Amino acid sequence: MDILYNKEGVPLMMNSTFFFADTVTDKKTTDERRRVLFPYDDTRRGYIYVGDERVVTWGNDNRFPWEAVNTVRDTTVLNTGLHFLRNLTLGQGIFACRVKGYDDKGDEILEPIDDPKVQSFVSSRQVRRYMEKVLRDYLKVGCGAVQFVPNAAGNVVVGLNALNCLHYRFTEPDSDGNQKCVVSGTWDISPSDYDILPLLNDYDPDSQAEVLRFLGRLNKGFVYAVRDSWSNEDIYGEPIWWPAYVAGWVDIAHMVPSFLKKAYKNQTTWKWHVQIPYSYWDKKFPVSAYKSQKERSAAINKYMDEIEKNLLGPDNAEKPIFTNYAVNEMNGRVEEEWKIMPLSNKYNAGQENLVTSAAANSEILFALMVNPNVLGAGMPGGTYAGNQGGSNIREAFLVNIANAWIDRQNILDPLSLFIKLNGSPDCELRFRNTILTTLDTGAGTTHKLS
Repeated sequence: MDILYNKEGVPLMMNSTFFFADTVTDKKTTDERRRVLFPYDDTRRGYIYVGDERVVTWGNDNRFPWEAVNTVRDTTVLNTGLHFLRNLTLGQGIFACRVKGYDDKGDEILEPIDDPKVQSFVSSRQVRRYMEKVLRDYLKVGCGAVQFVPNAAGNVVVGLNALNCLHYRFTEPDSDGNQKCVVSGTWDISPSDYDILPLLNDYDPDSQAEVLRFLGRLNKGFVYAVRDSWSNEDIYGEPIWWPAYVAGWVDIAHMVPSFLKKAYKNQTTWKWHVQIPYSYWDKKFPVSAYKSQKERSAAINKYMDEIEKNLLGPDNAEKPIFTNYAVNEMNGRVEEEWKIMPLSNKYNAGQENLVTSAAANSEILFALMVNPNVLGAGMPGGTYAGNQGGSNIREAFLVNIANAWIDRQNILDPLSLFIKLNGSPDCELRFRNTILTTLDTGAGTTHKLS
């Protein structure tokens, strides 16, 4: 407990150590904090030099990947929603096939590829690892990247190495639109240990890769970037969840549980109003009994801590407190009586805060284009009320799969190029999906290719 004393050592105001507080920042401060995360734009694009290469910084101070990853990790619904999107997009793996034609409904008629090398590749851990890691960064920061690894001779591509978004940056395009990828495990303002690899362009990456191989310039390989182009950011892209952060819903998702935790822990601190007369201190702690004012103040602090323990805290909330008082013989007035008045607790916002939290969760999921009902996040009433029945969940799940088509194609493009560079027959890659069905079909699930 902190006690404010006057010059004579009389306590004037007491500030309990058990308290709940919130901080408010002005718009300028909030904007500055958000710029730490904000990806670059043409008005704030920054550059650093790594060797002779001019590298475009990724966000303010080149720290966007770190800040974005931490934001996702620390936001429950955002982390879960992106994890759900990754798993849904990957489905049950991929399948190599040829398209023989189309049926009357317009659906593809697929024929499996009988090349064991291709089938072994698409079902390998290398491909699973590539898709999982690149899609992770694609969703978290808006850009993933994979290194095509050559053999020792440098003339054949033999592997795919998914690059962590924390460890690479792209150079500024030259006059022909060509870029490079700078990879370093120790990124700071300008790393001293790094590799520089060619970065395939977006216009025709397959042809550029063929040219590099023909010219014998594979060396350490090259990098294929997998970007989400919706933001119009050509260098790094922008994550799908970014609008929810800018609008403040991610902040609200953090604030509500923090507020409720403090409120539930400290709500007993709002129960009493204690009024103590000044004359009480003169009799309880006479100045003559202490060598110094500092010693007397320490004694008062210790005494009030003991009183506070009787009034506050989960273990002491119901304990009684006993005090004495005196009556002035001259006028018959009570002068040293402690008044301990119960306060009316005005805090009834628990349900309101839970509704606000649910709204924040829903808004974040909306930004991800995930129906909250799929994750059991539908609200029981109000603006975001939804039916969490089986049919609603099935339909939402099917909509998610339909929306995943472009993201799946972006993930498959590097795999198709790898198969092509290794001289395998032309083939198409499709995803396996488990589709929820109704019980009247005789099965709970069915399997589809997409």
